[in-house]
Amino acid sequence: MEKINVAENLAISETGFLYLPSSGETFTSNEIGKNIIRLLQKGEGKKNIVEQVTNGYDVDKNTFEKDLDDFISQLHQFKLIEES
Repeated sequence: MEKINVAENLAISETGFLYLPSSGETFTSNEIGKNIIRLLQKGEGKKNIVEQVTNGYDVDKNTFEKDLDDFISQLHQFKLIEES
């Protein structure tokens, strides 16, 4: 399984405002996205993220797994994470 590394200097506020100082770029995320990024920062893998989010929110596991893959793809595209 690949490890997902969040950009070292990525700052995230309580409201889901993301700031990447190395490029000066800013992004916004909803509550679930903010929680996913925080879990990634703690080193959690996809399996644990799926468990935590599907237990905490009213969301279908299969649907969320696909959405998580899409979200991780977007984070990678914006250089907020890298997979190793």
